Amino acid sequence: MLTSVTLNATPSGQITIGPGSPFLLIAGPCVLESGDLAWEIAREVKAIADRLGIAYIFKASFDKANRTSLSSFRGPGAEKGLRILGRLREEVGVPVTSDIHEPAQAEMAADYLDILQIPAFLCRQTDLLVAASRTGKVVNVKKGQFVSPWEMEYVVNKVRSAGNERILLTERGTSFGYNNLVVDMRSLRVMRSFGYPIVYDATHSVQLPGGAGGSSGGQREFIPALARAAVAVGIDGLFLEVHPKPDSALCDGPNSLPLAEVEPLLKQLLAVREAVAGVTDV
Repeated sequence: MLTSVTLNATPSGQITIGPGSPFLLIAGPCVLESGDLAWEIAREVKAIADRLGIAYIFKASFDKANRTSLSSFRGPGAEKGLRILGRLREEVGVPVTSDIHEPAQAEMAADYLDILQIPAFLCRQTDLLVAASRTGKVVNVKKGQFVSPWEMEYVVNKVRSAGNERILLTERGTSFGYNNLVVDMRSLRVMRSFGYPIVYDATHSVQLPGGAGGSSGGQREFIPALARAAVAVGIDGLFLEVHPKPDSALCDGPNSLPLAEVEPLLKQLLAVREAVAGVTDV
């Protein structure tokens, strides 16, 4: 039986994720490039979410510690980045999330974030999962590219071991040869059987890891098709990296969705969701 997850005391009020709840969108730039850009994206996507009647959580990384190249832009760092996210949360009025990379970051990040995200590369790091769980915040774990969906049950148990049942699991593709990913839609159903809401990351799923030499490439043209498929299979929320000018983005531009395409895509997805209502358990 699927357990809903509730976020209390967010700037948008109580948000419930799961069966019978509004569709969830987690979206923002890959990394915090600047305060102005973050505010622009957050305000625009919030307006779209309000028009469509869906829940929205802003996401951006304060430190992208897993960039391909040592010289790649990583973001403002934990202290400055979390302050930016906290200020955006209050001024724009949206809940926020970001990823943490070390156990020591969990408690500090919990003071600013509504959801703590565990990066795919770190989804099996026991100390990190337990530290995030102990904060009592919702923990969103991205399934590693190297992990089968059924192995995520052990990840869930690590989070639960610290007494936290507020868990989201996010699918983002599986390694398929060199510099490529593939999405097995069966994984959405497998992970959902563990009893927690499922999010589909439609933008990292079209990433070509390390495929652009010192950085990752991507095939953003496939985002809509994969997102529609995931909604038809049954998901509780969607994760998108969005940017006004993806080709100028400092991180993950090739697999980011242009900001202007967010609303048209969401309208398609909500139509698919309505069409399959009663067929899936979303």
